[in-house]
Amino acid sequence: MPALTMHGLLVWIIVGAVAGSLAATLLRGFGYGLIGNTIVGIIGAVIAGWLLPRFGLTVSAAVARSIVHATIGAVILLVLIGFIRR
Repeated sequence: MPALTMHGLLVWIIVGAVAGSLAATLLRGFGYGLIGNTIVGIIGAVIAGWLLPRFGLTVSAAVARSIVHATIGAVILLVLIGFIRR
């Protein structure tokens, strides 16, 4: 795994914020604010980065792929959190 640079960290935070916000919008009532949504988006990116290639799902453009994957992962995470909170 390559070293994480400041640029890479900033990209992860931005992608996480966008993905977390999109996931919260898709699943109304599951928002956790800017910081919470960013964390959910980053964790969602990790989940999707592991899970989606196993199903053969990819998107061609790098940034678009990251946002789509992170959003899907964040939605999965938010659904799991919803089940646990019940």
